[in-house]
Amino acid sequence: MTEEALDANYKRAFGKRIGFGARPALILIDFVEAYFDPACPLYAGVEDALASAIRLRDAARAAGVPVIYTNVVYDKGGRNGGRFYQKSMVLHHFIAGSPMGAWPKGLTVGEDELVISKQYPSAFFGTSLAATLTSWGIDTLILTGLSTSGCVRATCVDTCSYGFIPIVVREAVGDRHPAPHEANLFDMDAKYADVVSEAEATAYLHRIGQSQ
Repeated sequence: MTEEALDANYKRAFGKRIGFGARPALILIDFVEAYFDPACPLYAGVEDALASAIRLRDAARAAGVPVIYTNVVYDKGGRNGGRFYQKSMVLHHFIAGSPMGAWPKGLTVGEDELVISKQYPSAFFGTSLAATLTSWGIDTLILTGLSTSGCVRATCVDTCSYGFIPIVVREAVGDRHPAPHEANLFDMDAKYADVVSEAEATAYLHRIGQSQ
C-alpha cells in the first residue's frame, strides 16, 4: 500500500480533531537518564525531545498550568514489575536507586510539581493520576516523553479512555528509531489524540495563562 493510499484509507474513518480543552495539565513521561546515557541499552538519542519538553514545561509554569512527571521504579529484583518486567530485558535499570532512573541533566522538578512513579507503560495504570486530574478539574493532558511507541502511546490511549483530551506534542516525544516513532504518531493522531507542534502547544499554554 502506498503512502497516499494509506492516508486516503485512514481519512475515510479517522482523523477528526478534538481541539484543546479549557483546563490543561502537562505531563513529562519517563525523561530519565537511561535514555540519555550511551552506555545504557535504553539509550535513544532523544535530547531534542527533552529540550522541547523543557520549553513546554517552562511555558506551563508561566501560565500556571500544572506540571506532572513520571518515572519507572521497581523494588529489588523487580518483584512488583509483573509481566512487563518479565518481558523486557532492560527494566532492571529502573530498580530503586539506580542512576539510570535519575532525572537527566537539565531537568529539574519543582517542589510543588507532582512526580508519579509507575511500574507499567501507562502513567494511569496502578497510579492515582486519573483521580488527581479529576480533582484538579483538568480536561486536557498535554503529553511529552519517552518512548513514543511505548509509555507515551500507552498513556495517550488511557488519557482518552479516562475521558481527558490527549494532546501529543510531536517535537517533545521520542523513540529509539524513527519508524516506530512516526508510525505511532500517525496512529495516535488518527484514533486517540491530536498530535500538534510545539509551537501550537506553546501558543495554547500562552492563551491559558492570559485567561487566568
